[in-house]
Amino acid sequence: MTEPNNARNKILVAEDDPVSRRILQAFLAKWGYDVISVVDGTEAAKILAGDDAPRLAILDWMMPGIEGPQVCRRVRERTDRPYTYILLLTARMQKADIFEGLESGADDYLTKPFDAQELRARLHVGQRILDLQSSLIDAREALRFQATHDPLTGIWNHGEVVDAIQRESARQTRERGSFGIILLDLDHFKRVNDTYGHLAGDAVLRETARRIVHSVRPYDTVGRYGGEEFLIVAPTCDFESVMALAERIRHAIGSTPLRSDAGPIHITASCGVCLGGFDKPSESHHLVQKADEALYRAKRNGRNRSELADASELPQTNLPPRFRERLKSRSR
Repeated sequence: MTEPNNARNKILVAEDDPVSRRILQAFLAKWGYDVISVVDGTEAAKILAGDDAPRLAILDWMMPGIEGPQVCRRVRERTDRPYTYILLLTARMQKADIFEGLESGADDYLTKPFDAQELRARLHVGQRILDLQSSLIDAREALRFQATHDPLTGIWNHGEVVDAIQRESARQTRERGSFGIILLDLDHFKRVNDTYGHLAGDAVLRETARRIVHSVRPYDTVGRYGGEEFLIVAPTCDFESVMALAERIRHAIGSTPLRSDAGPIHITASCGVCLGGFDKPSESHHLVQKADEALYRAKRNGRNRSELADASELPQTNLPPRFRERLKSRSR
């Protein structure tokens, strides 16, 4: 049989009888397990509730503190933890006892005196079940990542970053604060594909995403809006701080050439910036539309610049007067 490897060989033994405990420890150590031993159910339950709990456990039925079936029930109540495979070990042999033990949440049942090779085989069954569960969890997480992230750049996809606008709008409305969104478009990106090829274009998009992520704050949200457009959601920003963020991103993209297999490629970006929040929630599509209008103004004004949606482009009902006046003076 394949022995457990170092990453998954921890096992808990809860047995109050010293002779039985030593026998179990000897066999398990021989088979390559890292054994944690306790003498009562209370300590067993505490260890299994820990952050680094063993995924395999052998519990005696009758122990001081709480008994094996009670430990099983406590473990199964915690649905937010990784699964623990539990084997009950007891001298009870009646069908009613077996039924009670399995109903309490145990995965398997072995009577004393136990056969060492049978115990070993049952533990390998438990390990296969744990390995299968880990594989299923990994597959689920991979599917979740694929459903929420852009496959080329690895950042959030269109749907997720737009949802982030709606969530942030609701939060800032509750807190009577403001937040910014930045719609960024690479300038003359078609020339990159036409001149260097689409593989080079893909490399540019990946490097652009990387530079954006390294330019924003840890709690900002960065997503690919579509094509060569990127969307950034910046919580707790006024127009000055979100404009500073847009300029920092723009500088990070355009200050040095982007590397590709076709050689260094110099590209710039234009940004449209909009504010949301205050005392009334705004629809995500409305804020993106206003950021898009500001982006087009940046394109018309020569590209490689950031433009802020002016007061007439922002929802007047949710913009405090002091912000309206500052924005009007800025847009003159």
